Amino acid sequence: MTLDKLRKTIDDIDTKLVDLLNQRIKTAIEIGKLKESNGAEPYVPQREKEVLARVQKLNPGPLPAKSLSYIYREIMSASLALEKELKVAYLGPAATFSHGAARERFGSSVEYVACESVAAVFEEVEKQLADYGVVPIENSIQGPEAPTLDRLVDAKVKICAETIYPISHCLLSRSSRDRIRKVYSHPQALGQCNRWLRMEMPGVEQVSTSSTAKAAELAAIETDSSAIASRLAAEIYVLDIVASNIEDIGGNETRFLVLGQSSGGATGNDKTSVIFSVKHKAGSLHNALESFRKFGLNMTKIESRPSRSKSWEYNFFVDFEGHTNEEPVAEALKDLSSHCTFLTVLGSYPRACRPSGKDVQA
Repeated sequence: MTLDKLRKTIDDIDTKLVDLLNQRIKTAIEIGKLKESNGAEPYVPQREKEVLARVQKLNPGPLPAKSLSYIYREIMSASLALEKELKVAYLGPAATFSHGAARERFGSSVEYVACESVAAVFEEVEKQLADYGVVPIENSIQGPEAPTLDRLVDAKVKICAETIYPISHCLLSRSSRDRIRKVYSHPQALGQCNRWLRMEMPGVEQVSTSSTAKAAELAAIETDSSAIASRLAAEIYVLDIVASNIEDIGGNETRFLVLGQSSGGATGNDKTSVIFSVKHKAGSLHNALESFRKFGLNMTKIESRPSRSKSWEYNFFVDFEGHTNEEPVAEALKDLSSHCTFLTVLGSYPRACRPSGKDVQA
């Protein structure tokens, strides 16, 4: 077949694709109207997970699973934006990893609101100035995010989804590598790339900044300078990726929570997050945790944080498999409450999926 004929085939396929995409969007708009009339949330994580799993199963290739997921993420983002003008708050400024995690979850068609702190993200959602918020909860290398754990204690919102976002650093600049004389970044990022910088950029001045995004902003206006930041920062600040994956330890990921006004229904592969406190006496925590074993619930995370109401007492955060709509979970929570001085269910939500569609294992 000639090149012209192959291009004509592509044109014909594109014509059909555009027509089908618009049909899909029109149907999504009708669904949005029904959800609004019923008072339902516009964003439904369990339905999103079903759609992604279904299209992955339908895909025979050669289109990679990861690429298919990204395509559908943008299709669903465009649909959401047309159903309702969604606002999503995140820990800013723009081009942070929190921003990247929010974009991976909601796509590029919704409106994003950069906040100065985790507490401000919670407030935006609680006051309904934003429909959803995205906050970090734990990092695979550095552990829990204390500001998020502390704010969850008295939060007036629910966890409705989670997402796992890879933390991969790039060296960004508008100069060639041999001309770079200064590298900007957040102290944490500089530390995570310390060995690479020593080996690959000896003698280059390292300058700490308030965020990796600020570093990218400075690199964009200063000659012979660079930044350690994300690929998203390269896109936003129009910088070249001089080197990628420069972190000393690979496999670094951060788990983010999506905050909303309510949790969704069960998918059959969910997690539930709770926070509770127990009496300050021997065996109290053991008795509380026994509720999970008694009803066959697998805990995937437990953290403790000092109670801000009384010295030397603690709140316990637990994630476990299951959904509050399922009988074993409901029974376990009832049993757990009998051992607690207080118990709050933070939300039930689908377990995070990687772009391939595979669930993240605990």
